[in-house]
Amino acid sequence: MKLIGLLDSPYVRRVAISAKCLGIDLEHESVSVFRHFEQFQQINPVVKAPTLILDDGLVLMDSTLILDYLESACGKSLLPAELTRRAQALRLIGLSLAACEKSVQLYYERNLRPADIQYQPWVERVEGQLAAALTALEKELEHSALPEDGSLAQDGISLAVAWSFTALVVPDQIDATRYPRIAHYTAYAEGTGAFISTPMN
Repeated sequence: MKLIGLLDSPYVRRVAISAKCLGIDLEHESVSVFRHFEQFQQINPVVKAPTLILDDGLVLMDSTLILDYLESACGKSLLPAELTRRAQALRLIGLSLAACEKSVQLYYERNLRPADIQYQPWVERVEGQLAAALTALEKELEHSALPEDGSLAQDGISLAVAWSFTALVVPDQIDATRYPRIAHYTAYAEGTGAFISTPMN
């Protein structure tokens, strides 16, 4: 199977790290949705990263759906089976993906939209949504810390990927003193083999 997309995308990196944790060897092809638009379009006309090409040629997209397929394919899961713990993990994942989405929106607004047509009320709204996601994540970790025993699960992977991505593209939105538990866990995760071998750039 082949994973298409750049690792500076939090969604591509999330899939790549998760696949390693599942013991799945994915071939990775670094194709940019911007610089290599036409090349990407030939692979997936929607031009959405990540894209996963299965061995039979079928093309899948969206990180969560790709991970669902990979877990089904290998018979393992990075989510807890027990329902209450699973719900807690899904909450962390949802908040982490929301943080990714808002960071992407801010990056695009600042770097792709001409300055004279940027709409400040919209920017402030997205900044507020990003802060709300990070605040909620910090509170969740305050109540229940993620394990730092050498293991990685999907909630921790998604959280660390989101924090590192936000720090990369909108660093002014990151404050480790305001979100110390997120920063601490991300430092742990980024020090694991799966993260080290899957750098953002």
